Amino acid sequence: MAERTVASPPKPRKRDADYVFYELTRSICPECRRVIDAQILLRDNKVIMRKRCPEHGQFEAVVYGDAQAYTSAAKFNKPGTIPLQFTTPIAHGCPHDCGLCPDHQQHACLGIIEVNSACNMDCPLCFANAGAGFNLTLEEVEGILDHLVATEGSPEVVQFSGGEPSIHPQIIPMMRAAKARDIKYVMLNTNGKRIADDDRFLADLAEVRPAIYFQFDGFDRETYRVIRAEPDILEQKLRALDRLAAIGCGVVLVPAIMRGVNDHEVGAIVKFALEHPAVRGINFQPAFYAGRHGEHSPLERLTIPDILSGIEEQTAGLFAVADFVPVPCCFPTCNSVTYAYVEGDTVLPLPRVLNVDDYLDYISNRVVPDLASEIKGALEGLWSSAAVAGSETAAGQFALSCAACGLPDGLDLGAIADRMFMIMLQDFMDPWTFNQKNLMKCCKEILLPDGKQIPFCAYNNVGYREQARSQLTARERARNRARREGVPFVAEPLTFHFDQPQQGGTSGRGLLMPQTLGADGCDGHGSNGRGRA
Repeated sequence: MAERTVASPPKPRKRDADYVFYELTRSICPECRRVIDAQILLRDNKVIMRKRCPEHGQFEAVVYGDAQAYTSAAKFNKPGTIPLQFTTPIAHGCPHDCGLCPDHQQHACLGIIEVNSACNMDCPLCFANAGAGFNLTLEEVEGILDHLVATEGSPEVVQFSGGEPSIHPQIIPMMRAAKARDIKYVMLNTNGKRIADDDRFLADLAEVRPAIYFQFDGFDRETYRVIRAEPDILEQKLRALDRLAAIGCGVVLVPAIMRGVNDHEVGAIVKFALEHPAVRGINFQPAFYAGRHGEHSPLERLTIPDILSGIEEQTAGLFAVADFVPVPCCFPTCNSVTYAYVEGDTVLPLPRVLNVDDYLDYISNRVVPDLASEIKGALEGLWSSAAVAGSETAAGQFALSCAACGLPDGLDLGAIADRMFMIMLQDFMDPWTFNQKNLMKCCKEILLPDGKQIPFCAYNNVGYREQARSQLTARERARNRARREGVPFVAEPLTFHFDQPQQGGTSGRGLLMPQTLGADGCDGHGSNGRGRA
């Protein structure tokens, strides 16, 4: 009888991971905000951030919806411009030394002054967690502006924000103070309510003539119910836009786009903007989950490539994904922008007649035709966070860029500005997507009293906002008390403190988050919305 052969068990086989490990960076824990390592992974043509907190476990989030576009954007990474002076020393390391400290890799293209914390809306989605708290004084704002001039020399853009800045009783004098300091462009970031209903305020705007950065999320009642808790606000917004057109104030629409809420409206927003006489451009912003927000899935997060695809599909190719180019002054995957020449029904995006890549490729430094340096400088001005849609400067840069592109002869800068249209996309970071590499090249700075310039995404995620609000609220109360008592008031300077992780890393909260409640009874964190993967 033959011997039976016993089959050997199969040998274990190694397998490849279902992702490509792309790079290592630093991020923060969405729960405790301690600084932790983070991996950037490429998976299913998406860019994923994976990180682990020793106390709160592992988190994953989508940071970019197109891995190929993400990896190819590196060529647009322009060398940073150093400010004339830094304000804070290097002591604890990024992101705890803001700002700006000498480790920061870019100056302030755009300075943002939050003049108050209060708002006349109560939006479910609000990165500033707006509510009662503080109002900056005119003197504080003048000091902020003077410091910006000292660090920048000739600042390009200052944006007044909040809360809702239009309700600040001194907002008009504040904007005049910025104009008086030769800051080229002054912007007002507003929901438009006061513009719609206040004739005196509208007359003041007609005199000061700021650029208007206008909250506008779409047309559906459900959109405004979910994002703004005001389903019937559209009529008021349209009235405000018509009134701005009547006084000749240029507007950039600023839609916050949420997956499954208003991502189906991006094409309609583009078509509306092209037709409205006040609108010079759009700045689409994928919803980010800092401050006040609801529950969300970090792995379903909407990003710039998703909105670009939506624009192409919903405008039937009027604007295509290929028309958009990363912005080089910040980290290239934070912004994307295009410009178009518009005349009647003709919409001609600039990248279709000029190979922008030839001029904004900072790695290969390829040879380009005559006028290369002039055209490159003009494109750098347009592809910048400091670009103001419809401004004379932008019109001049647009005209120079198109010197050989067949624009009609005899157009002055005013005519070009009227026919020039911008679409920008800006993706801000939240605690799930926070990337220290991106932060170090941030060119949008929150300007605070006492000479602090804090990168936008550090201010909203690391703990600066909560600490600044607590101190500014206490400062205002002390100032009012001194006024009532008839005694001099000397403000305590703003300071920021962060605990460091303890040895071993598993105990303690990593960062000190202030527990002092603001005047509205909030601690600045808003709803939890953990979204742990």
